[in-house]
Order: sequence, then structure tokens, then C-alpha cells
Amino acid sequence: MEFNLVQTLAIYALPVIFAITLHEAAHGYVARHFGDNTAYVLGRVSLNPVRHIDLVGTILVPLLILVTSKLLGSGGILFGWAKPVPVDFSALRHPKRDMLWVAAAGPFANLLMAVMWASALKIALVTPHNAFTLPLSLMAEAGITVNLVLMVLNLLPILPLDGGRIAVSLLPNRLAYSFSR
Repeated sequence: MEFNLVQTLAIYALPVIFAITLHEAAHGYVARHFGDNTAYVLGRVSLNPVRHIDLVGTILVPLLILVTSKLLGSGGILFGWAKPVPVDFSALRHPKRDMLWVAAAGPFANLLMAVMWASALKIALVTPHNAFTLPLSLMAEAGITVNLVLMVLNLLPILPLDGGRIAVSLLPNRLAYSFSR
């Protein structure tokens, strides 16, 4: 099924907004739980998407890629980013250990959302067809894809991605220091 630009935006908007908002809020919430109030003080432990959306990285770059790929008739790979939640790892009670949980919180939130979107897809597929089931199933498929891609991408062991921070927290101090440089 071929969609125009507006239909594609309508299908992907909510899944992308939910994915980045919950991913970033999860980092802030877990950081606060382990002793770092930086994100909380700055108002970033929030489910308000405006607090996490980066105008260039979340809106302009993906929109430009999407429009360009539609105009060229190709299937471009969307790329973008959100405002990262500030975390002062030295403020954590056990910085090296707690960094693991703070970093893992974002990808875990994406996994949880993928499961929730899969549940929505299941509901859409077993519900008798009406005006809402097709849009819900398309949005749920987008939600599953977006969240799994974000989770896998963020788990790559490359700094400053979450996977890089997880690697630093798991490596012995000398190797962690070398990896961090």
C-alpha cells in the first residue's frame, strides 16, 4: 500500500513522539531514583514531548529526509535525535553501577513500548473491520518498528549511545577508561 507524505506523517507521528519522549523520560526517572536530580531540576523527567523534542534533530532533519525520499521516489532511512536528558553520573550514589541502569532505562522503555504497540496491533487484527482498525494497525506496526529500531540502535556499544554507557559500566576500570577516550 503506497501512502502520500501526509498519510505517512499521520501514521508515524504518535509512535515517534511516544518513543522519544518515554525513552528520554525513563533516563531521567532512573537517574533520579539513583541520586541524580539534574534532569528533574531542569524539568526533563516529564512525559511532555516538548521537553524532549529537538527542533532540528526531531523535526527538521527527519522531515527533510522524508520529503526528499518521497520526491525522489526512494525509500530513505529516517534519521533524527531528541534532546538527551542531562545526567551527572558523579551525582549517582554508585556511579559506575548505576550508570548501567540509567543507560538501560531508555532501550528498556522502547522494548516495553514495542510490546504495547504489539498488543494494540493484536486488538486491531481481532476487532471487526471498521474505520479505526486499519489506521490503528498501521500505527501499531510503525510503533513496533520505531521502538525496536531505536532500542537496537541505542544498544550499540558506541559512546555516547546507551550501549556505550552500558559497556563502560560493565568493563573493568582500566578498560572502561580506555573505552571512554
